[in-house]
Amino acid sequence: MTTVAHVHDVTGSPFALSHLDSLESEAVHIFREVAGEFERPVILFSGGKDSIVMLHLALKAFAPAAVPFSLLHVDTGHNFPEVIEYRDRVVARHGLRLHVASVQEYIDAGKLRERPDGTRNPLQTVPLTEAIQEHRFDAVFGGGRRDEEKARAKERVFSLRDEFSQWDPRRQRPELWQLYNGRHAPGEHVRVFPLSNWTELDVWQYIQREKIELPQIYFAHEREVFARNGMWLTAGEWGGPKESEKVEKRLIRYRTVGDMSCTGAVDSDATTLEAVIAEIAASRLTERGATRADDKLSEAAMEDRKREGYF
Repeated sequence: MTTVAHVHDVTGSPFALSHLDSLESEAVHIFREVAGEFERPVILFSGGKDSIVMLHLALKAFAPAAVPFSLLHVDTGHNFPEVIEYRDRVVARHGLRLHVASVQEYIDAGKLRERPDGTRNPLQTVPLTEAIQEHRFDAVFGGGRRDEEKARAKERVFSLRDEFSQWDPRRQRPELWQLYNGRHAPGEHVRVFPLSNWTELDVWQYIQREKIELPQIYFAHEREVFARNGMWLTAGEWGGPKESEKVEKRLIRYRTVGDMSCTGAVDSDATTLEAVIAEIAASRLTERGATRADDKLSEAAMEDRKREGYF
């Protein structure tokens, strides 16, 4: 349950919510709205920081009862081992049900083909949309935030998808006074973004306040990496490095996690939450703009993928 923070706002009111309490309250309200409006919601959970915060909020929203949703992860097969280990540990700790849609299985079955660059992030769309159809999920929670990328800034909190899981910006619905319209036709579903109004800094400050455990990959550590397209990438079976790319050990951390082939690390000595927050507060680049090669495939890479069914 959310609680009122005993702090004074600029008007001197002793009943005002702090900034983080306000964001938390909004997210909890969204989770409860979905529970009341939809029959088969699911939470996308990758083990990344945004989905971790989202799950933490869901646990708060329904405590002391169990979370009334299952989890879904689209596994590219090129995920960071530390993140997969964390995902499984959290699922076991809270007794949650996890559905895994495997990109590798689709490749093995001939339904998808490897890209020349080895990147599997763009290949997630088909397994995701087919998992939604197979399990008849009518609401799908995602951890997307508007500050991440310009296409995500166009999203409403409730984002209607058609029977092919495609997104049409012209079908966006007004959400005045936090009134959310979840109506949808058979076969359609709604993508729900409880963290829409959060920033990367908000997420980290909330993690600090709530003492939320994260995979250690988010903190500075020594790792063997190589440079490609201005980013530090981790060597792996996905096709890196090439003969001309030199592997070296550097002190780095990850601001975001995804497919190893397109998620870059940043040079950092931030080993604590306080140091990470200070680093983020001083940054002038968004986390995806700085570290995600899949968003740099074209000017409209993310929007194109969203129209096809990606988050």
